[in-house]
Formats: sequence, C-alpha cells, structure tokens
Amino acid sequence: MTHTHSILDRRRAGILLHITSLPGGLGNGDLGQDAYRFVDFLAECGVSVWQTLPINPTHADGSPYQCLSAHAGNPLLINLEWLSEHGWLSALPDTLDETTVDHFRIRCIAQAFDAFQKDSRSEYRNRYDEFVIRQDWWLSDYALFIALREEFGGKAWQEWPVPLRDRQPAALQTAKLRLADRIAQVKFEQFVFFEQWMELRRYASQKGVKLFGDMPIFVASDSADVWASRECFDLTDTGYARVVAGVPPDYFSATGQRWGNPHYNWEYLKETGFRWWLNRFRSQLALYDWVRIDHFRGLEAYWEIPAESETAEHGRWVKAPGEALLETVFATLNGSGLPLVAENLGIITPEVEALRNRFNIPGMLILQFAFDGGDDNPYLPHNHTENNVVYTGTHDNDTTLSWYENLTEPQRDRVCDYLRHHCGYETIRMPESLVRCALASVAKLAIIPLQDVLELGRGHRMNTPGTLSGNWRWRFSWEQLNEGKAQKLAAGVRDHGRRVENI
Repeated sequence: MTHTHSILDRRRAGILLHITSLPGGLGNGDLGQDAYRFVDFLAECGVSVWQTLPINPTHADGSPYQCLSAHAGNPLLINLEWLSEHGWLSALPDTLDETTVDHFRIRCIAQAFDAFQKDSRSEYRNRYDEFVIRQDWWLSDYALFIALREEFGGKAWQEWPVPLRDRQPAALQTAKLRLADRIAQVKFEQFVFFEQWMELRRYASQKGVKLFGDMPIFVASDSADVWASRECFDLTDTGYARVVAGVPPDYFSATGQRWGNPHYNWEYLKETGFRWWLNRFRSQLALYDWVRIDHFRGLEAYWEIPAESETAEHGRWVKAPGEALLETVFATLNGSGLPLVAENLGIITPEVEALRNRFNIPGMLILQFAFDGGDDNPYLPHNHTENNVVYTGTHDNDTTLSWYENLTEPQRDRVCDYLRHHCGYETIRMPESLVRCALASVAKLAIIPLQDVLELGRGHRMNTPGTLSGNWRWRFSWEQLNEGKAQKLAAGVRDHGRRVENI
C-alpha cells in the first residue's frame, strides 16, 4: 500500500534557516519582525518553502536536537517587542551583556505575565484559558518539569529526590502547590510562543510560503517526555538510559556519533497502539506544513550503544517496528497521506528505502556527498528522481564554499569536470555552481542553506557533528543579503521552473 500527498505537487525552491539565525532579537533571532521580513524576502524571490530546525526548548548547549520537550516551544524565540505592543511589557534596553541575555528574556516574560494577569481584556484571557485546557495533555507535565528543574539548579530529573524522580503522586501534588507561580508562568510562555508562531505561519501562508519543520526521531534523556512517560523508554530503575542512541563510524566521525538519547520501549509502544508517537506527530503537524523525520532510518533499525561506552563504535543494529508505526500513523491521522520527508542519510540499507518507498515518503539528496565513489552515487544529479528533496548541504555540513575549498585538488577537479560535462557550466564558481545544480535537479523540491545564498565560506556553518561546543550560534545580517544576492537567487529559482508566485 502506498500513500500520496501534495507535498511535492510542483517544482519548488526553499531556504534552510533556523529561527535563531535571524537578525534582530537579543542573543538570538526570534519570532519578531525579522522573521516576517524574511518571509517577504522569500516570497519576492519566488521561494515557497522555509525550512527550520526544531523549535523546541533547548538545553544549555543550544542544540535543537536535544530538547527539554518534544511538544513545547522554545521561550527564547519569543519576541519581546510583541509583548510590549500588547501592553504587557515596558520599554526594552538598547544594549545588553551577551551572557545575561537568556535570563533577561525570561525575566521580561515573567514581567509580562504579571501584567497579563491584571489585564481584564477578554480576548487573550479566553484564548489563554482555552490553550491551557487544549494542551494540558503535555503542558502540565512540562511546566512542572521546568519548575522543578530550576528548583534543583538545573539538575537532570534522574538526580532529583526519589519521590519526584519517580513521580509519586503526593510529592507531585506538593510540588504543584509550592511552585504554582512558576508553573503558571511557564504555561504563559508557551501560550505566547504558540500565539506568535501561528501568527507567523498565517502570514507565511498568505505570502505563499510553506513552513517546513524538523522532528528528531529521539528525545533527550533529560526531558519532560522521558520523565513523564518512563514506560515508553528503555531505562534502568533509576531513570537512566540502559542503552543510548547514535550512529556507527561514518562520513562525519571515525568513532561514530554517540548522541546519548534513550531508546524506545517499542514493545510497550506497540501494546498501547503507538499512542505516544501519535501525539508527537499531531503536535508537529499542527505547527508546520511539512515535517522532516530526522534519522528516519531509526524507524527500520537503530544503532544501540551500551550506555557506559564513551564512543559509538561498539554498538549493534536492532530492528524497529517502523512499518507498524507508520501504518498506524497514516491510518489514524490522514489515510490519504501525510506531509512527511525522510532524512535518509548515513548508512541506508535496502530495507530502509523499502520502508520509505512503501509510504511514498520523499527522501533527501545532498550534493556535497555526490562526488565520492562512482557514477552510481545516488546523490549525483543524473541519478536524481522527482520524489526527493535536493540540498547543496544541510545544517550538519560545512558551507558549500568552505567544503569546496577544503577538497583536495583531484576532488575539486572531479566536481568541476562533472559540473561542466553533465550540467553544461563553462565556468565553475562556488557556491553558485552547486546552487544552480540543485535548482536544476529533477527533484521537485530544492533547499539551499542561506549560507550558500550569501556565498559564505569558513566559519559560517551551523553545526559540526560530533563536537559539543561552538554550534547553533550562526546568524546572518541584512547587509549580507544584499540586492545582488537576492536577484541572483530569484533568477535561479525562476530559470529552473521553481518560482511560485504569491498567493
């Protein structure tokens, strides 16, 4: 049985840019006017897709792939000017010490919550009450989790006092009373985040721009999800992961990648009709027009690493019930298809591709991976097929210019020879030539990281897999996105039949 969806109903172009990478905002980009200006830029260029990274609340390292909740929004993405415009926050400072930005944002939201509680206007009061009731299935646990985590100095929940770690009812009730004010504020943060997100989504829709989100297959060990649903995960009696997730040695790391996420208790999940996963898909599909399943191959088989192992080298592949899960998801949420894209990179077996193809889920093609091996490399443009999303690179890759400059001379010669002979480019200019190659692909959707549109080189990548510092902090400036670069992008989108006019 196959499922279809209009996700790739025509040729389209998109830009990969996380919300934190926007200009404006304190410490990081947010859901303010720069996000709307970016939508305008996309629409003017005929670009109809904006792909972001996960927008959930992060730990201190800022990684959107290790979040405190799979359902909550990151309060650091809340635009403070919006709160001022609604009369809940006084004037903001012009400058602020970078080290205090995050704390300042949260203090501002607390101040806004105090004002909100005194605001008698019925419109937002009613919407807030409705939001809290509608989202209670995850919001109450998350708000209590955040309040407790702060009370215990940021310690992981596995290190909390046993009655709270193990969610003993009396201990939870006492904590809810003790921390009632902070719990209410966390719920307000989430209300504001989702108000701002949905306003941006409506604006993007009016401009003909679809929002393309990202759903990590695994969740963080120190998260509200694992604390509140321990039975869904493969844990020890003390709440720690018995085995952890990652991938074996690959393109990015000679020792593999040890992500540290707990694996799922798939037997329990199957017995409960995959209820936990259905809720997760529901919350993501409510936020985005399209959703990428990060590490899709983990739904067919996952790399299981002993928790005590420091690297990912000594693991094993374990089968997962991905077919049963997807059958349930498709049958329950939308029998005619779902707007999903599979991240099918890394060690991909015929079984993984069979699972993806059975549900007609588009995959990913990365041009930076195309020039290793022979002519049968699936990432080479002459091997592309329509039901895919082509990228120059992803958030885990270096910028195309830096990638090209770091190739050996024979490797660069191979890239240039291919682009001349197969794509007809007389002169090779990086990253422009690889961007044009992506736009020219038969794949229905072409996604370009903004760094490649800006023609940025070394030092501008978003993430280096296998490293723990210096990631997730890249931001662009409007000065970088000058009229010439915008016109070049618009021309490439138009010339390759990917322009979508404003709706």
